[in-house]
Amino acid sequence: MTIEIVDTTLRDGNQSNWGATGLDTGMMLQIAPVMERVGFYAIDFLASTHMGVAVRFKKEDPWERLRLMREACPTTPLQFLTTGMRFISWEIASDELMEFAFRLLVKNGIDRFAIMDPMNNTEAMLRMAGLTRRAGGSAIVAALTFTLSPLHDDAHFAEAARALTASGQFDRLYLKDPGGLVTPERARTLIPALKAVMGSVPLEFHSHTTIGLAPFSYLEAAPLGATTLHTSARGAAHGTGQPWTGAVVSNLRDLGLSVDVDDEALAAYDAYIAALVQAEGLVHGQPGEFDRAYFRHQMPGGMMGTMKRQLAEIRRLDLLPRVLDEVEQVRADLGYPIMVTPFSQVVGTMALMNVMQGERYKTIPDEVTRYVLGRFGQPTMPMDAGVEARIRDTKRARELEDEPHMASLDELRARIGRGYSDEEFLLRAVMPADQVDAMRAAGPARRGYDPKTRPVLALMQELTARKGLTSIRIEKPGLKLELNGGR
Repeated sequence: MTIEIVDTTLRDGNQSNWGATGLDTGMMLQIAPVMERVGFYAIDFLASTHMGVAVRFKKEDPWERLRLMREACPTTPLQFLTTGMRFISWEIASDELMEFAFRLLVKNGIDRFAIMDPMNNTEAMLRMAGLTRRAGGSAIVAALTFTLSPLHDDAHFAEAARALTASGQFDRLYLKDPGGLVTPERARTLIPALKAVMGSVPLEFHSHTTIGLAPFSYLEAAPLGATTLHTSARGAAHGTGQPWTGAVVSNLRDLGLSVDVDDEALAAYDAYIAALVQAEGLVHGQPGEFDRAYFRHQMPGGMMGTMKRQLAEIRRLDLLPRVLDEVEQVRADLGYPIMVTPFSQVVGTMALMNVMQGERYKTIPDEVTRYVLGRFGQPTMPMDAGVEARIRDTKRARELEDEPHMASLDELRARIGRGYSDEEFLLRAVMPADQVDAMRAAGPARRGYDPKTRPVLALMQELTARKGLTSIRIEKPGLKLELNGGR
């Protein structure tokens, strides 16, 4: 049996461990030819969140990044992950806007779309798959999201997998485990249950090392039929990201399974990302310690980090255990939403406010109200009737019930202006104009990156920031650099 590898370094590894801000276009392009040689089945490359981060924090054009990456990796599929609910903005997106965005993604180089729904709503996923096909997507993958609740047993997931794969709309299905909660024991029952209803549709497995389980669960899942696994280069792996590719490949081969990757190219990829991590001062993740409490609160790593930072800023980190207990209660009150974006933020924020204010649902954030009003779809289990009634019976709920939905593309064009490319128009439709203006003013992104030059550049930035220096000279073997200030 041959196992395929989807590389997650550039998107999920970057997002889970570095808040999606660790890598820029030049860093990706520098290593792209090596990634092409490795022989990955696909590269998990982009989501609308990363496109927004490119504009907002890097002042880089995400469309340019995509086109350049496509040129550098001409044969390896590049994946875009979508919930189908939004594009960059938190505003609920129309199908018209999503189809327009997908057409542009295909035009600029995306050929593999992974479609998830935060509630595993199969009807919504099927609708989005049809929309993606119309937009020109050539490979469409259903992302079935794992969670724990009184409802989510193996039979529940198997029924969802059957509905998705029997439709003929999806080329593949992957089990998406954002909390890293699939134990080896659960893999031994869940993977066969999924395979039994999927026919010839291939199964992939995507998990996180948040509590250290994923490397073990991968080795149980692969021989049972999960023939594609999602992993990251060593510097971007572990932590709340995916397992390290090198170790997964070695262990799979030790099981007698075949993994057809170029080991030399994979080692070069690892070395580059490790050097980049060190040069940029990024977190080098380690597999998380096993923490059984995660099976109760299911808080994903990114949201956990945000919550710890918020509590530390107000010097109340001691409240974290109480907040996590409250997360469990709020999730039950709201019908057990899957703890993935945007619901991990909805539940986590509500739990934090409940604890800080000493009273449940005293102040209700708009996103919680929108959730209760059904703007994100209907939860798979009923909400607590008292909590639902309390939230619906507020003045703000009545205001949000009447808030307008996203404008049509024609209305957006009339508002924004018609002197832009489709790609720039879409960014302006979902982002503040000043951020897009700043991106444009910054000019083209750099085309390469050398980790060895980072210390010198940092030194030069530090020195040039000092007042009173008229000239700077740096000499070392093989390097002579001199700057003279103007008069």
